[in-house]
Amino acid sequence: MTHRGEDGPGRPDRARRAVFGEAAEEYDAARPGYPAQLCADVLEFARHGAEGRVEALEVGAGTGKATLAFAALGVSVTAIEPDPRMAAVLARHHADRPGITVHPGEFETWDAAGRRFDLLFSAQAWHWVDPEVRWSRARSVLRPGGALALFWNDWYITDEPLRRELVAVHDRFLPERPRHSILDEHPSESVRGEHSWVTAELSADPGFTDLGHHAYSTTHERSATGIAALLTSLSFYRVQPEDTRRRLLAEVARTVDAHGGRVDLMTTTALFLARTRS
Repeated sequence: MTHRGEDGPGRPDRARRAVFGEAAEEYDAARPGYPAQLCADVLEFARHGAEGRVEALEVGAGTGKATLAFAALGVSVTAIEPDPRMAAVLARHHADRPGITVHPGEFETWDAAGRRFDLLFSAQAWHWVDPEVRWSRARSVLRPGGALALFWNDWYITDEPLRRELVAVHDRFLPERPRHSILDEHPSESVRGEHSWVTAELSADPGFTDLGHHAYSTTHERSATGIAALLTSLSFYRVQPEDTRRRLLAEVARTVDAHGGRVDLMTTTALFLARTRS
């Protein structure tokens, strides 16, 4: 199943992945973080069999939304980020915070120098990792019994009339767009199906056990400018011709302004857990 708004579980489009760095500061400002309860649950799962401070490897750290959250809980984080512009923003964020090391580069080719970690986590990024090696690479850098935590945010507009109007706007400008949660009806059940490929691939890999799934819901409000900024941070919008993107986002802002100038977003975060076999 395709991961909405980005590339799916198949071979990632590296050129499309690189567009995030073109607007690293805007990405950092627009993207929300992750629930505190999620971080606490991941850490509890990772502490099983760990001695002392949890040593974590983060894949696709971006500008550090998850990095900083786990470091604040006392986790020692080695963060890998393939785009040097995103890594530079992360490096600035953690300049005065201990316990974070940033390595520009790709997880697929990163040399762990024999290190084994208690936890590997990836926020909003695992679908970009080459599917031919992502699970074997994860096993190779985790200690026996080490924890794997993969999570994604999906955003839903709670005002149904506004959502329908924004869908119509997108239909005019981008009729061939991929699906993304921000234009979908809010699901009545768990969003596990949005990322069902994770469970399917983990279940097929005999090197992992103790598979689990959790969902978290939060709400926040966005202005017309804020919702446009969030859309701009998504790869599909980044790769559109500048004029198309500009006109689309201007119409999005106009539509939101006509509905009072604010958008209530329900953020649903899907977390997938697994453990390497001891």
